[in-house]
Amino acid sequence: MFVCKYRKAMLVGQLNDDVKRIFLSIAENSDFEIEVMETDTDHVHFLIRYIPRLSIVQIVRRLKQESTRQLWLLHGKILRKQYWYQKLLWSDGYFVCSIGEASPETVRQYILSQG
Repeated sequence: MFVCKYRKAMLVGQLNDDVKRIFLSIAENSDFEIEVMETDTDHVHFLIRYIPRLSIVQIVRRLKQESTRQLWLLHGKILRKQYWYQKLLWSDGYFVCSIGEASPETVRQYILSQG
């Protein structure tokens, strides 16, 4: 789960549509797959399948850095009003867990019920 910096409700309208499209585009050009993704106004939930040689940190870094860069190019005017010219969008932290004992379908339904 990624959270918008300062918990600002940024993921609405066209910005929300673009963030989903950008994340899927990043995954298509990477060694991981976004199986399920859903947004709320201030955060994103993912179910990601990845190969063991990748670290979670690499995946998170790539998703956050590339999406921030692309969204600032597309929505700089909106983001500037919220983040004062600092090229920010996501909080520093993130939450990750493996699905462990839960079935993939249970996790998928949880993510889809967000937002």
